[in-house]
Amino acid sequence: MAERSDSTQRTHPHAPPLVSGLSAYAGQYDLILCDVWGVLHNGVAAFESAHDALTRARAGGASVILVSNAPRPNRFVMEMLDGFGVPRTAYDGIVTSGDVTREMLAARSGARTYHLGPERDLSLFQGLDLTLTDLAGADLVVVTGLFNDDVETPDDYAEALKAMKARDLPMICANPDLVVERGDQLIFCSGAIAKAYEELDGKAIWCGKPYRPIYDTAFAHAEVIRGGAIERARVLGIGDALRTDIAGANDAGFDSLFISGGIHAQELKSVDGAIPDTESLAELFTGHAHPRGVMPRLAW
Repeated sequence: MAERSDSTQRTHPHAPPLVSGLSAYAGQYDLILCDVWGVLHNGVAAFESAHDALTRARAGGASVILVSNAPRPNRFVMEMLDGFGVPRTAYDGIVTSGDVTREMLAARSGARTYHLGPERDLSLFQGLDLTLTDLAGADLVVVTGLFNDDVETPDDYAEALKAMKARDLPMICANPDLVVERGDQLIFCSGAIAKAYEELDGKAIWCGKPYRPIYDTAFAHAEVIRGGAIERARVLGIGDALRTDIAGANDAGFDSLFISGGIHAQELKSVDGAIPDTESLAELFTGHAHPRGVMPRLAW
């Protein structure tokens, strides 16, 4: 392993250190597993410094796999990134929770499936041996999001969740995120629905970060690209969510870099790329595994 030396500053004894840029870790990682929404873009615009940093990391010898909790196959995420102007030089591949969900659904051939989520996510089911039906006729629920996440909250689904629980329907959650950025707003994701279902003692099956299947898929993809096994000590996860990105990296046994200007921006006073308040940062990570470093926005 390359000698580890950081360009960091720690201004609170219980907060993870601030790092000057991804270049502080140059040469220390063979694989970077990077979040998409909240790191590369905010749902409205891409962050040029972020894709520049990943492009530079690849030029330095690292492989980059984008790991997203998007409830759609990876090709749709690639098309979205193309639309945002994120160059394909920034990554080697993409793995989504939608990919993991499709693998799980492929093993349930013929299932009568109720899709709870917007029509834009119907690509998730293309080519699978499933019958999409209404809730009354279903033996399986797949949740990809709220029907109208501009105005709805999980409370709007209380009665539907009770009906699912009354029949003990299993629910596959295709996006474990609770919320995500859309511009300067936070909107609810399917993880919030699945969490509410579990609070009713319903059975939820989670397909993306922080759960191991998505990391196993990403590692398998990366090992094909690099032509061999990858040491966990040579892997860095990058993300803006404590619950999914940082906890997932810790549980899977590799380092992480936390982006404070994402979904935790308000509580950390890190809006618009501002340096996070370190007391708030210490409070956020109290009782949780710390990332190796913190940056407001990903940059080289």
